[in-house]
Amino acid sequence: MQLFYAHRISNKQAFLDTEETKHCTKTLRKQVGDVLVVTDGKGKLYEAQLVEIGKKSSTLRLVQPLPVEDQHPFHLHIGIAPTKNIGRLEWFLEKTTELGIDEITFLQCERSERKVVRLDRLEKIVRSAAKQSIKATFPTLHPLTRLEQFLPTAQAAFKGMAHCNTTDLPPLKNAVLSHPSLLLLIGPEGDFSPKEVALAVEHGFQEVGLGKSRLRTETAGLVACHTVHLIQG
Repeated sequence: MQLFYAHRISNKQAFLDTEETKHCTKTLRKQVGDVLVVTDGKGKLYEAQLVEIGKKSSTLRLVQPLPVEDQHPFHLHIGIAPTKNIGRLEWFLEKTTELGIDEITFLQCERSERKVVRLDRLEKIVRSAAKQSIKATFPTLHPLTRLEQFLPTAQAAFKGMAHCNTTDLPPLKNAVLSHPSLLLLIGPEGDFSPKEVALAVEHGFQEVGLGKSRLRTETAGLVACHTVHLIQG
């Protein structure tokens, strides 16, 4: 099944933007009258008929809602420090979107090497991965935020910080037994500083480990996402 993203749905109509129109009509050669599957990216799927093709947009008529089967029984939010190599961060976004993740916040930490992220480009990566894996819900991306500003506002039934400053941390798999919402923090290539770990603990975060191996930032993020799905999915 091919999935298309409708940036606007109203009055029993769905609308494709310029990029989605080009993909639909030029690349895949869809024509007026063809029936497509579209999502609003917020958890809804529809069967829709293509009724008008323009140079910058296309219009579809909603035929019927479709059942959504990709939803998971928890809300997962990962805060992660962007990697110096942006390709590694894009890989993390792609793979966690395929697995299923609800929110991602980009964190600026003491040892962060990347100070800027292009949110518009990263949203395109997420959208493409969601469509490829037939996800009706796209994760929400939050802009780069300093860790010390993020911690006081962080809300979740379970809040965990994964780091490598010590080797005797309780495994994440033993901590995420049954929580309706989870927030996990993953540090930069140089890991969180001891000061940042202490600050997170002050704000109710539990220190957790992701195994015996020292993982790259993007690998740690993927392992955290996968672990939650294995335990709570």
